[in-house]
Order: sequence, then structure tokens, then C-alpha cells
Amino acid sequence: MRVITGTARGRKLEAPKGRSTRPTTDRVKESIFNIIQFDIEGRRVLDLFAGSGQMGIECLSRGAESCVFVESDPSAQKVVERNIAATGFEKCSRLIRGDAFGVLSGLRGQKFGLILLDPPYGGELLNQALRQIAEIDILQTGGIIVCESAREDLIQPLEEPYRVKKQYLYGAIAITTFTREETK
Repeated sequence: MRVITGTARGRKLEAPKGRSTRPTTDRVKESIFNIIQFDIEGRRVLDLFAGSGQMGIECLSRGAESCVFVESDPSAQKVVERNIAATGFEKCSRLIRGDAFGVLSGLRGQKFGLILLDPPYGGELLNQALRQIAEIDILQTGGIIVCESAREDLIQPLEEPYRVKKQYLYGAIAITTFTREETK
């Protein structure tokens, strides 16, 4: 794994060993960043199921203001720390160790412009995270949620002001984007 572009372009990143995490493939990662390329710079990012941290680090490399990485697996946490250090993003990064749903509750009152969700496939963790994000209202108006899931996972729609922006299919993987629109 490498950082695709930006200030840390070409830097190698570690992946956690074992099967507890599933790094985003290069093809899907490039596709995601083609989709959101104009929606990164200056934004606060939340990488909720961080794994190796590669997605949040890519955002920082492309000009995101900051990134909060959330990871529950201790070995993956160490990998995220090393990847942040290897790319020089310590000052604009924060790693929170813990369960995504417990951490989300503690983020109430904060606002993010971009939220990255790539939980283990199966659909329910993703839907639970989406519901909790909407409930605690941490996505700023005009913000984007990017969800990676298995193609067959059913993603539940959210109530207004959230709406599905678009879904993209890449073989067995689906990328679904949500946005938070202005309330009337």
C-alpha cells in the first residue's frame, strides 16, 4: 500500500497482519478519491473503522485539515500510529482507541466534513454507524459520508437532511456516498 498523491505521495504504508482488517484495494481506493477529490481540502475527516489508516492518511496528503482515526483492534492501532508517523501527519491526526459506537457518542458536538466508513462487511455495522452519525449530528452541512461495503450488503437510507448521493459498483464492492443537505 502506498499514498497515491499529495504531500505524502509514494510513501509506503503498513497493513495490519491477519484477517481482522481488510485494506481497501488500490482500484477501489483510487475510485473513491476520484469521486471525492474536490471535497477533501480543508475538511475535518473522521476515519471511523481505520484499519491501517490509509484512507484518512490519503485525505491528509490531499489537504484535509485534520483526521480523527478510530480503531478498536490493538495491533491495527499500532499500525495506524506507525503509518501516521511515516507520513509526518502527527500534528493533524488523532487516534482514538476503542469501539466505533462508543467513540461516536463521545464525538457529539463536533462536526466533520468527510466521514469514511469501511467496517467489516455484512451490512449491520455500517447501517448502525450511519444511524448513529445521523442521530448525533456530526456531519456538517454539505459534508459527505463515504461507505465501502460488499455489493450485496443492503444499506438503509437515512432521513432528511441526509440523502444518498450516488452508489458505485466495483466488482464485489460497493461505494455509497451520502451527503447532508441544508435544512429548510
